[in-house]
Amino acid sequence: MYRFLLLYSDYRKLIYHLKGCQGLINKGSSPFTSIVSAAKVCAAANESPSVKSLRLLVADQDFSFKAGQWVDFFIPGVSVVGGFSIYSSPRLLEQERMIELAVKYTNHPPALWIHNKCTLDSEVAVRVGGEFFFDPQPADASRNLVLIAGGVGINPLLSILRHSADLHRQLANKGSGYKIGTIKLFYSAKDTSELLFKKNILDLVNEFPEKIACSLHVTKQTTQISAELKPYITEGRITEKEIRDHISKETLFYICGPPPMTDFFSKQLEDSHVPKEHICFEKWW
Repeated sequence: MYRFLLLYSDYRKLIYHLKGCQGLINKGSSPFTSIVSAAKVCAAANESPSVKSLRLLVADQDFSFKAGQWVDFFIPGVSVVGGFSIYSSPRLLEQERMIELAVKYTNHPPALWIHNKCTLDSEVAVRVGGEFFFDPQPADASRNLVLIAGGVGINPLLSILRHSADLHRQLANKGSGYKIGTIKLFYSAKDTSELLFKKNILDLVNEFPEKIACSLHVTKQTTQISAELKPYITEGRITEKEIRDHISKETLFYICGPPPMTDFFSKQLEDSHVPKEHICFEKWW
C-alpha cells in the first residue's frame, strides 16, 4: 500500500491515463486509477472514542471502486494527502453515489482535519487505489473467505463482508451471479468500545446465519460485556489454531491490521502451505 505527499493544487495533474486498467489493479501495475473526483461530506459520526466516520457524496459517474480498496483523500489547504480505506459496499456507491470512510485520530494532518475541522458540506477530492480487494466475476469458482482484522483494519474487510452479503442477496433474488461460499470474520480490538461497526457485523451474521459468522476478540477489556455481544466475544488475541481450522483449498484469506499482526498471520498461513495467491494482506500505519 502506497502513500504520497502531494499538494492539493497539484491533484488534477495526477491523471495517469492508464489504458485498460479501469480500476482493477493487478500485481506489478500502478496501485492507482486515473479518476480524481470531487466529494462532499454528507454525514459524520463518532464510531468509537478514537474513530470518526464520514459519508461522502461522489457524484462523478466515472468514479468506482472494488470492495477492499482505499482512497487518496485531498483536502483544500492541507498539503499532505490522506489515505483511508472505504468500509462501505460498492453497491452503496452504485445506488446512492455514497462512500463511507472511518478514520482513527492521529497527529497526521488529514486525520487531524477530519476530527477537528471537517463539517457537513466540506468539499474534498478522492482517488481510488490499492491492490487489496475482492471482486469475483459470475463465472469464477466459488470461494470461502476468512477475514482477519485488527483495530481500524476492519474498514476494508467490512467493505468485503458487505459486498459478499450483496452477492448473496443478488443470487437469492435473481438466481444469477457469483456463488460465494461461507465467510468467517475474526476481528480483534483493545475492548468492545473499539470494536467498530458491531451492529452492522451482527446484523449480517443474523441475516445470513448459514453463510456469515464472526469471532470478536478483545485484549484489554475492563468493563462488563453486554449480553448481546457476549456470545460473539473471546477475551484474548486471535490464535493461530483458530485460523488454521479454516484452511481449505477453497478458502481465500484477507488480513488487515497492524504490521506485526499481518506479518504473523500471513507467515503462519504460508507455513501451513496455503498458496500465496490465496493470502491477501494490507498493512496500515
